[in-house]
Amino acid sequence: MAISDFFIRFLERRDRLSEAERERLAAVRTERISFSPGQVIVAQDTQTEHSCLMLSGMSGRIHKLPRGNDRVITALHVPGDFIDLHGFVLAGLEHTVVAMGATEVEFVSHDQLRDITDDWPHLTRLLWMSTTVDAAIHRQWLVAAASLRSSAHLAHLLCELYTRLHAVGAAEDYRFTLPLLQRDLASILGYSPIHINRAVRDLRERGLIRWSGSEVEILDWQGIVALARFRPDYLDMERVRR
Repeated sequence: MAISDFFIRFLERRDRLSEAERERLAAVRTERISFSPGQVIVAQDTQTEHSCLMLSGMSGRIHKLPRGNDRVITALHVPGDFIDLHGFVLAGLEHTVVAMGATEVEFVSHDQLRDITDDWPHLTRLLWMSTTVDAAIHRQWLVAAASLRSSAHLAHLLCELYTRLHAVGAAEDYRFTLPLLQRDLASILGYSPIHINRAVRDLRERGLIRWSGSEVEILDWQGIVALARFRPDYLDMERVRR
């Protein structure tokens, strides 16, 4: 299969691709694989010869804690994200990537990435950019954890996820799928499942969201943005030459 349109949209939201660059990306061969909820996509401490892109669903970057089955989710990946591109230049990953729901990814061999980075400097910079956006999101999560509480913190995560999904054409009309359990949200935001339940209820009572199962609808975008103090600058979606 060819590299997905989601990743092309991720790049073109931020810079212009030449026709030759689009053709080069279209020539990249990939292997598509589906994963069930909870299944490991990329294992920790494993040297791989490929990196993978999200096609559908959602995956999480998981760090296991020494005690029992405790874990921390330090990133969420959505369609268009290069999940483990940094694994291309690292000896191994210090985390595991797990499917958070029914998920489909496409694997790209490191040999193909080497060919691009050897001969296509602009595409190389764009690949580098995708890893820096990933890092910026992680930093913003730290800022949100330090400055927001409860409902506002959850609201910030919802604003971010919708913005990322909408930017690549994977969500519209302020509706998206969030295949996370309350314990997953608790792990991401640093609260107990009881606090997450209260935060969801608060956002509903404010008339900001409708949340049924895994389907989320934002009813008042301006209202939830104001509560979360959400500014999408860190997602770096301005289209500039890089």
